[in-house]
Amino acid sequence: MFAVIETGGKQYKVQKDDVIFVEKLPAEKDSSVEFKVLALNSEDGMKIGAPYVEGASVTGKVLKNGKSPKITVLTYKAKKNEKRKMGHRQPYTKVQIESINA
Repeated sequence: MFAVIETGGKQYKVQKDDVIFVEKLPAEKDSSVEFKVLALNSEDGMKIGAPYVEGASVTGKVLKNGKSPKITVLTYKAKKNEKRKMGHRQPYTKVQIESINA
């Protein structure tokens, strides 16, 4: 059994006990979060929502809130002597999928 969920403008295919990294959620560590289900595959067959599957949800447990490794961004304009170096660390939430409720 798997489900396709939507969070942070992205879609994830998840199963029970999967660990995923999603865009930062306003949730504390060890709290429970619920996701909207776009598609659900179970013993009964595939159900596809329009846009979401009615009565279906996926619950997960927040394991950690953190930041990804730093990436370096360079901007440069030729012949103008213009350069800029910036760093960026994207915040994320690490979630373990606990159950898929059909």
